[in-house]
Amino acid sequence: MSKTALILVDIQNDYFASGTWPVALMDKVAENSAKLLARARDTGMTVIHIRHETAPGAPFFQPGSEGAEIHDSVAPNIGETVVTKHRPNSFHQTGLLDMLRRDGIETLILCGAQSQMCIDATTRAAVDHGFKVVLPHDACGAKEATFGDVTVPPEMVQAAFMAPLAMSYAKVATTTEVLLLI
Repeated sequence: MSKTALILVDIQNDYFASGTWPVALMDKVAENSAKLLARARDTGMTVIHIRHETAPGAPFFQPGSEGAEIHDSVAPNIGETVVTKHRPNSFHQTGLLDMLRRDGIETLILCGAQSQMCIDATTRAAVDHGFKVVLPHDACGAKEATFGDVTVPPEMVQAAFMAPLAMSYAKVATTTEVLLLI
């Protein structure tokens, strides 16, 4: 895949079991993301880490906190770009779009969390900006969601978001399948 960038979205400490806002299967998400990161580094692919900081009072990703730091399993190497965002869409009020266009990037491999928030928002925005998107679904993590009296388990949230993204926005595949493309 020429002109491709790997973008790791919000793989931050607060999303792990010891954090303040744990996401289901985050250890597996990080493991698969680390595989993608290793391959990207080996091939010289552009790598961009996205980290989210929230407003004061939010239950996670507080600025300056350990929870807002990128998890050690996918820690940036010297020279890799780290973009800080404050909204689910990684393009919103960040320099991400300009960086990708400057480097002639055409395809994005997105991984991280949460599937129903930042992965969804960033995927849709990327396609709106003209990029092709590849989503390794097992390197993306969803959190349970509650609406009214209904709590939806994380695996159902994951399916409910990956299905429409696969239909209209991205090539959704396994990490193993994506590694074969890199």
